[in-house]
Amino acid sequence: MIQRIGRRRAALLVAAAAATSMVVSGCGDSSGGSGDGAKSVAVSLITKNSTNPFFVTMQQGAKKAAEAEGVKLTVTAGKEDGDEAGQVQAIEDAIARGDEGILITPNGPGVNPAIKKARDAGLYVIALDTPPDPANTVDITFATDNFKAGELIGKWTATQLAGKPATIALLDLFNDKVVSVDYDRDQGFLTGMGINTADKKKNGDEAKTGSYSGGSYTIACNEPTNGAEDGGRTAMENCLTKNPGINVVYTINEPAAVGAHKALQAAGKTQGVLVVSVDGGCDGVRQVKDGVIGATSQQYPLKMAELGVQAIKKIANDGQKPKVSEGLDFFDTGVTLVTDKAATGVESITSADGAQRCWG
Repeated sequence: MIQRIGRRRAALLVAAAAATSMVVSGCGDSSGGSGDGAKSVAVSLITKNSTNPFFVTMQQGAKKAAEAEGVKLTVTAGKEDGDEAGQVQAIEDAIARGDEGILITPNGPGVNPAIKKARDAGLYVIALDTPPDPANTVDITFATDNFKAGELIGKWTATQLAGKPATIALLDLFNDKVVSVDYDRDQGFLTGMGINTADKKKNGDEAKTGSYSGGSYTIACNEPTNGAEDGGRTAMENCLTKNPGINVVYTINEPAAVGAHKALQAAGKTQGVLVVSVDGGCDGVRQVKDGVIGATSQQYPLKMAELGVQAIKKIANDGQKPKVSEGLDFFDTGVTLVTDKAATGVESITSADGAQRCWG
């Protein structure tokens, strides 16, 4: 840790470069916090974008934690999901400012070299929500167990079908880059359905037809959504063109699920179609209550952000580093299935309970 801090101090010589930083806002007391003698700590939060409610909530949680901890916080983001170049610039700016640490939701493997550069410069880097590949690209990740999140909605879906053939649309995140959150949720969903997967780090290489735990299945499509409502709608429209008989729709997140529902609605095909997702935001929980989404796996971005800010402050002040959860290569911040149609053997909470825990 001493070696890292020494290299970090060297970065202060080029702090003037921070004038071009993509600063959204700064929070906290730069004089050192609550008067307990702790030194001033500066942290950058770099999210995938500033429009998705998940990342907006994460930003809010980090700001609140920074204020409570007396941490100086700089909030930046990519222009959109997948904007690796914007995140690389934000990392460069954090190095130039001489920040103690970075919290980042990586937009893809293109940011890995910049993360290495930051760590070499003495910054402690924590990934939030999206573990990089390989996991040791960062010092630690605070995230949902995304495979488990997918597995929960997959198990729920299999029980709801009650042996009927499943014609499945897989509405993923990307088709032009590999991101762990994308393949973990997709492959987790298929595993929960009882469908054999090939490479668990690759979407779309499983058999297109076969058997799930309750009957037969057909995978109609794998389409990218970029995690956005308009992307979800376009993806669903493309899938319906390929196979109008789709009765199961897996979506990477709730904005994509809402878009998919609108496409189904426009095509007059909402009846008998199960739409499942991951996020657990307040809007998504309302969609569960209203029957738009059958079940969603709720994750907790506020907890990720708060833990991240607190961890970097502890590291900077006394070298105390967080540890991964037992059996995992990241710290698990929890996941809970939210549905109003409970399934035997699948633990869940109702939308009313989910509304008490939701965000956004």
